Amino acid sequence: MKLHMQTASAAYDIILERGVIGRIGEYIDLNRKVLILTDQNIPQKWIDIVSEQCDNSMVYKVPGGEDSKSMKVYEEVLNACLDFHMGRKDLMIAVGGGVIGDLCGFVAASYMRGIDFMSIPTTTLSQIDSSIGGKTAINLGKVKNIVGAFHQPKLVLVDLDTLSTLPDRHVKNGLVEAIKAGLIRDPELFELFEQDDYMEHLEEIIYRSLCMKRDVVSQDEKEGGLRKILNFGHTIGHGIEAYYNLETYYHGECVAMGMFYFLGDENLKERLLAICNRMGIPANAPIDVNAVYEVTTMDKKASGGLISTIWVDEIGKAYIKDVPQEEIRAILQGKSLDNK
Repeated sequence: MKLHMQTASAAYDIILERGVIGRIGEYIDLNRKVLILTDQNIPQKWIDIVSEQCDNSMVYKVPGGEDSKSMKVYEEVLNACLDFHMGRKDLMIAVGGGVIGDLCGFVAASYMRGIDFMSIPTTTLSQIDSSIGGKTAINLGKVKNIVGAFHQPKLVLVDLDTLSTLPDRHVKNGLVEAIKAGLIRDPELFELFEQDDYMEHLEEIIYRSLCMKRDVVSQDEKEGGLRKILNFGHTIGHGIEAYYNLETYYHGECVAMGMFYFLGDENLKERLLAICNRMGIPANAPIDVNAVYEVTTMDKKASGGLISTIWVDEIGKAYIKDVPQEEIRAILQGKSLDNK
């Protein structure tokens, strides 16, 4: 399957097909220097499949995990590009999950004021969400994605075969972004997760999620309005991630927790809770309200004392509500399942 992304600044294809990782040259020019950015947790066989297709390539591995989305690692990758004597017409390929995609995209956005990059996402999280849309970023301290740029990839290849080596918890973690996609814009997608055999619909889940995000980003590339709905669950979710030092819970798990705060219908909360229980996704965790609140005040969506929050009262009909930052504290205190 092929999707086409058209934004104000770029156009590119998203190919969803098993085995496509072995046919990169059919879709993009590899006759140039290619820096393949990956991490130490990615199975070597996927890296080898990519590098063997490039006549003049360099593989650069960073440590796995959120710590690689740092200023330190960002500088190290920039220096790797420089040492490889990459020019403006060369290419970077991200092979990995959301961390690698974000880091690779930001390096590509800033090296020589912007070079080409493409993404081969190897996790459900990155295949469903982070590999498309052009948001690239690194973290600063405990604040996620606060330093970055909009820089669209030239190509995204989604190969479900790469998920065969992904641990089950990582699979479920990424699927939360598809649940989010269903809640904000696609009721049928959400309903797939209410079936016991939802994993048998994985390709449809990924495809529908990509279609949803494609449609939103094509209308609002740089988050001036509509694209904000993609942040559903993320405002408090990022705060919970930071509270646990980006270690204890995965991104998708924290987004799941964050969504409960902004569901305006009790029946919908119960439906989401049933899905989380079926999947083994935590629906809540002990937090310090003040600590999580402090992180939300540094959120990118905060402006002029207000923060844009995304609410869902009816599946498929997300809406944006700007609230005073202080109201987030009240939401944290009164809208959780059983946090103190």
